[in-house]
Amino acid sequence: MQDALGAVQSVLVLGGGSEIAAATLRRLVNTRTRTVALAARTPSELKGLADELRDRGAHTVETLPFDAAATDTHEAFVDDCFDRFGDFDVVLVAFGVLGDQDEAERDPEAAAHIGRVNYLGAVSVGVPIAQRLRAQGHGVIVALSSVAGERARRSNFVYGSSKAGMDAFFQGLGDSLVGSGAHVMVVRPGFVHSKMTEGMEPAPLAATPEDVALAIERGLARRAHTVWVPPALRYVMTVLRHVPRPIFRKLPV
Repeated sequence: MQDALGAVQSVLVLGGGSEIAAATLRRLVNTRTRTVALAARTPSELKGLADELRDRGAHTVETLPFDAAATDTHEAFVDDCFDRFGDFDVVLVAFGVLGDQDEAERDPEAAAHIGRVNYLGAVSVGVPIAQRLRAQGHGVIVALSSVAGERARRSNFVYGSSKAGMDAFFQGLGDSLVGSGAHVMVVRPGFVHSKMTEGMEPAPLAATPEDVALAIERGLARRAHTVWVPPALRYVMTVLRHVPRPIFRKLPV
């Protein structure tokens, strides 16, 4: 339960290896967060982050196994987490794969894996999380989406389409939670300097994980439903969404 000042005290992170998730947790633990459950496919890789969060003041930090692609395990995983830790103020859905567009265009399984993790994984874990937040009467799902989902581009349409589906799902899920005390905040960063984008040419208005973390913290404080990082991307994407398709196809995107 959030404290009397409205500060986040407990967080469940799905995709604990995400640099954005780590930066967000540092900010939250520096304020009032004291319970953190870090879930990832390889929990042992999270030991350094877990130790750091304890050093920063978190009382309870545990690492848990979670596979975003193993959708048949998600409901049991969510129930176990909530039964074990109690209420969560924030559930951060931070997992995702960028994939290789060229490979995805040649290999159906490679393309399906991107969709399975980014969209199906988000749906199958989002439904039981929403049920638990509805039952406890409070809490926020923070869903890391991407501006790539705003309009699928030739250069990464497999990833972009998976994020479009994920984004639409969480926006609708947020609408379904109105009146329950719980809500959803969808975060749409542009290009983020991270391990995922290492070696890629940065796009205009590129951000860092710390930039996204600050935007998440501020979004939580004002109970936002959508957060753009940086904010100017809201207007850029509004324009791109309305560019006629013959012209859009010619753009270097």
